[in-house]
Amino acid sequence: MSLKKENAINDILKNFEKFANLILQQLDILKNIINSGKIKVPEDVYQQIKKNEKEFDKFEINISEKIINTIVLYNPLASDLRKIMACYRMSIDLERIGDSIFNIINFIVRIKEPDLYAKLKNLIFHMLLFSINMVNKSLISFTNSDIEYAIWTIKKDEVVDELNHKLLKKAIKKSNITEETQQVLFSYINIKEIISNIERIADHATNIAEASIYALEGTDMRHKEIKDVDLH
Repeated sequence: MSLKKENAINDILKNFEKFANLILQQLDILKNIINSGKIKVPEDVYQQIKKNEKEFDKFEINISEKIINTIVLYNPLASDLRKIMACYRMSIDLERIGDSIFNIINFIVRIKEPDLYAKLKNLIFHMLLFSINMVNKSLISFTNSDIEYAIWTIKKDEVVDELNHKLLKKAIKKSNITEETQQVLFSYINIKEIISNIERIADHATNIAEASIYALEGTDMRHKEIKDVDLH
């Protein structure tokens, strides 16, 4: 391997590591917020969260650009190509994790029933810890070339799904409402899941369209409004 190619690949891996560490820091902030049981987030903490969120977008685009340049300039071998393309795919997922963290925090501050939230805090915290552990192990799997951690993470995805359903049921049952109203709420939850999954299909279609524009025009549409982009 030429020195320039090796340096380029190492640069990608170093940037990916910085990105991953920043995501883990953001998850730690979220963990502390939920563990506090409070629905009010201190202003300085919220501003740090927003600052990190902007950095996530920059990291994802920067890493993808470095990967493209490395492929074009150095034509890496199959093993190196797989590694840097894995970085590319994981960077997209890390950025989406960052979006989810920010969304969760914004949902917390909008809660209108703090007493109900306090009753469910421990369950939510347990579910978050489990998910953070999955993120940690998936990243360790890559950095340490440990396939067992990757397999563990994939298998545990169903556990988080089950915790999600239990949490929703417990939230409704603890709300002191009639059995009839509970059944209505359960129906709404199922409808919401249907709508959310349809929305994800549309999200994936948008991702495909953005990739198509990139292929045809060379314009990176990620994190931009369509009205702000000149395609001609």
